[in-house]
Amino acid sequence: MKNIHVILLNYTSQTLKGALLSLNLIRERILDVTILRNENITSFSNYNDIIEEVNYISVNDNDLGVTLNNLISNLSGHYILFLHNQVLNSNIVSFDLNLSKGKKVITYSQMLKKKVIKLPFFIEKDLLKDNKFFSKHELPFEEALFPSWLFKINKSYIKHTDQIIFSTITQYKTTNIVQKFNFVEKYTSPSKKTTDRAPTLSVMISNYNMERYIGSALNSCLLQHRQFNQILVVDDGSTDKSWEKMNGFSKYPHIRIFKKDNGGKAKALNYLLPHINTEFVMELDADDWLDPDATLIVGDILRTIDKEVSVLYGNLRTWKQSSINNIHYKGIAIGKQIRNKTELLSYQFPLGPRIYRTNLLKSNEGFPIVKFENGRMYEDVLLLNHLLTKGNLLYRDFTIYNVREHGSSITKKNHPNWNDFLKYLD
Repeated sequence: MKNIHVILLNYTSQTLKGALLSLNLIRERILDVTILRNENITSFSNYNDIIEEVNYISVNDNDLGVTLNNLISNLSGHYILFLHNQVLNSNIVSFDLNLSKGKKVITYSQMLKKKVIKLPFFIEKDLLKDNKFFSKHELPFEEALFPSWLFKINKSYIKHTDQIIFSTITQYKTTNIVQKFNFVEKYTSPSKKTTDRAPTLSVMISNYNMERYIGSALNSCLLQHRQFNQILVVDDGSTDKSWEKMNGFSKYPHIRIFKKDNGGKAKALNYLLPHINTEFVMELDADDWLDPDATLIVGDILRTIDKEVSVLYGNLRTWKQSSINNIHYKGIAIGKQIRNKTELLSYQFPLGPRIYRTNLLKSNEGFPIVKFENGRMYEDVLLLNHLLTKGNLLYRDFTIYNVREHGSSITKKNHPNWNDFLKYLD
């Protein structure tokens, strides 16, 4: 019975023919085959002599998630089979390509440098219609598309197989590919287990004209193995379509979205301050994102720290965004312990991620507003300098925060004089 739609992804003109030939092993089940062309592939040869029903579509606006959602919404049949630069082998003939007893997804394991992720390859079509893929504006990079989709699926729906039914066409494993794999692996295997003893934790975000990236920041707060108690985000008078992107997340009950006239990041975060009701709050920039196990790792540390600690911080993982669809790993900035004002002012990069003790943040009346740049720059240094007088800044060796370097960031556009700023520092 023909009831499977096959979707082929990430093939080149040279690798596609072998994949299509391998589909003959399950030809009696295939309704049709759709080949997705990315921006680097303008055309393929005609392979209808191998598989009769072959369709070619381009990835719309370089957005694979949206393109797949639109494609799947118009398909009939019962199942979708995804192949990512893979070739089926003879084991597929004896493999049970059916789903029963409440199962709706079959996953397989992919390994890279001793790390393993689970990926879906055989999915009930109606599940895909009800649980859509994220768009490119909701994820840090395309490689996170399938792992993030699987992360939100009810685990009781998933059937995993260790049987080797296809092989992946060899690709060169660059540092960039390895680091992206390390990130998405955390959707499958968090480095920490959940604990109920962790203090309550919220996250606060100020957004200004980051319509391309605010969805990714917010989504990273939702795709956590342990949920934040609160997610608070304020739009600081954006002139782009940020508010439209943000408002799409208002359906989630623990996200609160606010809007105010433009006044700078310090004033925007202070606007959120009265709404924070957790013991600690993490600051996240609207163009950055968090690892899926961020709350687990931070919560595990917070439950052990002294009451004198006003701010917890760690390391920063940095990525370079060269275009909307092109991001590359740069490296990890390893933090160090800060004990006094001199060490704070000589810190080589922004101290982060910053997790504040909420009662001390509120007693300080939030971020200080000074005349320098009308309070729009170095708000973090001002606050940390104040909090040094109320408690300790504590460094721990953990990396859960991803910094996105790009040309449209506020700090890239502004180069205020550091020495002029120091005159305003207590």
